[in-house]
Amino acid sequence: MVSSSDNKQDHKTHRAHKVGGKVKKKGRSNNAADHKNLKAFTFRSAIKAARAIRRTADKDEKKKHIPIVDRSPVEPPPVIVAIVGPSKVGKSTLLRCLLKHYIRQTVNELHGPITIVTGKTRRVTFVEVENDINSMIDVSKIADLVLLMIDASYGFEMETFEFLNMCQIHGMPRIIGVLTHLDVIKKKEKLKHTKKLLKHRFWTEVYQGAKLFYLSGMVNEMYLRNEVTNLARFISVSKFHPIAWRTSHPYIYCDRYEDLTNPELIRENALANRTIALYGWIRGTFLKNHSAVHIPGVGDLRIKQMNALSDPCPLPNKQKLKRSLNERERIIYAPFSGLGGILYDKDAIYIETGGSHSYSSRHKRNELVNGLESLKEGIDDKMNKLSMKLIDNSKSTIDVDNYDGSENGDNDGNESTSNDEMLSEDEGDGSGSSSDVSEDEVESGDESD
Repeated sequence: MVSSSDNKQDHKTHRAHKVGGKVKKKGRSNNAADHKNLKAFTFRSAIKAARAIRRTADKDEKKKHIPIVDRSPVEPPPVIVAIVGPSKVGKSTLLRCLLKHYIRQTVNELHGPITIVTGKTRRVTFVEVENDINSMIDVSKIADLVLLMIDASYGFEMETFEFLNMCQIHGMPRIIGVLTHLDVIKKKEKLKHTKKLLKHRFWTEVYQGAKLFYLSGMVNEMYLRNEVTNLARFISVSKFHPIAWRTSHPYIYCDRYEDLTNPELIRENALANRTIALYGWIRGTFLKNHSAVHIPGVGDLRIKQMNALSDPCPLPNKQKLKRSLNERERIIYAPFSGLGGILYDKDAIYIETGGSHSYSSRHKRNELVNGLESLKEGIDDKMNKLSMKLIDNSKSTIDVDNYDGSENGDNDGNESTSNDEMLSEDEGDGSGSSSDVSEDEVESGDESD
């Protein structure tokens, strides 16, 4: 037999780690001051320290600015949002998607500006800008927010740089970039590289950190709902820095016009001077009556008459405590597109009544309430006109107006007189009505008696 002492097995001894993360962690002490050197990561050079201090001071000074007086009224005019971009980039499609987001209905034909109540204190006027240098110049002078659309499959075009140069000259508005046609790029790596390249190029032209939205694809000829919702949400909360020239000069973006010239004068001379009426919200400062104005493409003119009209697209009632808007409060005003129930044509104004079914009441009302509303006279008036007859086609025995409770024999003369008057009234049209009785018939009745 072999003893157990002879079969003893020798194991490999444990060798503890001398380097590594666990060794450092075990060697740390709980005192924070022991393992933190406050001077370990500071500047070793006085020149670098001076540069850092100077840069921090410059950043603080750039944030300081002179306070600007807010000239906007209590109920400000709608914010002008211009959709700018080259041809075939998707401007009309984006406008239709934004309208569908707000009014919950699809719009096919759009003409002229469209104003929508987007919040309790904000209204937005959407303008689709044509690919024309004159239109771009006009919009760059009045736009508060610009949706600059860029074709991602092609890149920046000449029209984009021209419009940015116009904005820099006339007053830089708030600009948001929108990339479209991203679904044309199939490879993910190329798509990622294109987004990064266009974003930095856009930042170079506008400013570092400018907002850029991506419209990745389309479903049923409409952009994706979530992407449109994010864009609309950002439009509703955007803040705008006031421009000194705009706040000190009045201007109007006309959303509707009417030709008031005599048609006979136009028939005789097609080039005759016209008399037109222009409608729109006054922006900037106050506009005086009979003041000189400039109409782009026409020239300098003078206002003949100026009137204040009721707001066609008012803000909701501020007394309500609801945070969100009701569907009925989302009013839309598009004079030339036929939205909102009113369409302005060259010759007439068309109002949508909703058909004959719109006049019928949807809910049944109480019959007692309907009966009270149909009353033409009160109970007191009916009691004053009350008279009692014993037999049909007979004389009235009691006249409530003249009855004082006395005996018949004591006042025979007065009674006979009242009976004669009632008789003449009853004989006027044979049915007890006195509305058609003439004075000649009453006199002839008295003489016969």
